[in-house]
Amino acid sequence: MTAYDWDELRGLSLARQFPDVGSRGVGSVAETVRRMGPIQSQTARSPYVALGARLPGVTHAAVTEAYECHAIVRGSSIRGTVHTSTSAHHALLDAVTRVAQRAIWVRHLQLQHTEVEDLWRATEAFADEEWRSPDELLEHLRGWMQAHDEATPELIDRGLGRYLTFGHGGLLRRPLKGAWSGQGAPGYRAATAVLPERAVPDDPLLEAVRLHITSYGPASRRDVAWWSGLGLRQVDDLLGQLDLSWRDGPGGQPYADVADPPPPSEQPGVRLLPEFDAVLCGYDPKARDRFVSPADHELLWLRNNGLMLAPVLVDGRIGGSWRIEGTGRDKTLAISSFAGSRKPRKAELDEPASALAGALDIDLASVTVSRG
Repeated sequence: MTAYDWDELRGLSLARQFPDVGSRGVGSVAETVRRMGPIQSQTARSPYVALGARLPGVTHAAVTEAYECHAIVRGSSIRGTVHTSTSAHHALLDAVTRVAQRAIWVRHLQLQHTEVEDLWRATEAFADEEWRSPDELLEHLRGWMQAHDEATPELIDRGLGRYLTFGHGGLLRRPLKGAWSGQGAPGYRAATAVLPERAVPDDPLLEAVRLHITSYGPASRRDVAWWSGLGLRQVDDLLGQLDLSWRDGPGGQPYADVADPPPPSEQPGVRLLPEFDAVLCGYDPKARDRFVSPADHELLWLRNNGLMLAPVLVDGRIGGSWRIEGTGRDKTLAISSFAGSRKPRKAELDEPASALAGALDIDLASVTVSRG
């Protein structure tokens, strides 16, 4: 069997990342998230944009209702990063986070008399009956450390404490004020309280790896390790337990896939993707060539603040970035096309612009296209 090339990998991944889901209601929102996998969501609008690109015509209200009824949920999980997932998948992300992020908690807290699992249980109990703010969680952390004769590291009061409190995978997140698509003040509550009937598989780590291959595959061991935050040896062991097909890819790297994958998809035309979209963040940063050239990948990252430009998918490859300019009813969708990529035509931007506006519940007065 010949080795995959980047074009083959891209087509097979696009078939998973852009599933054919019929309607545009809450059920379709949840089904799309189930099939495409968790959506990186530290930018609050990202799930709305991601769903608008995959379900053109879905409304801001439908995505919000899916959050409100817990068809989809949001929380800090794999890699310590905010993700949106289905309720069922959150149980897998929670389990992976407890394993993959544990060393970070141990290193920073330096507990002498207790274990981080004790703190996690206490945090979940504190956030069992009501949504807690980051400040409340931080005060609880300080109080818990003092009550258990644990020294409070200096870094706790320099920002680390807030991250550790809400970075626990067992908490869910929602806005305390404002829209789900805004960057308003968040609140956190124990997932077991919000989702009391949440089922946890016997081996959630194994199911999380299966989820990655199903949603993003074909994938290398490094893709799975980067996405999950698990170590390579642990990933190798988990991959070895699954019934997968293996085939060499670029650079001689073996790629795993499900036994019966969907046929490849081309995705012609233009899609407006969110910052940190899964077509990038589902894969090892050094091996994202299936969707973007290394040079263009560098253009998307704003390394001084860890953010990313919102990408434009052109005929199945990332060919530029987009942003919204202006305020009020005079907002402009500004497309910047990468040199060497096909420049989108104005006529083919009507549908993706409409999909974006509907998903974010905004008005776009005009669209501009330029070379970046």
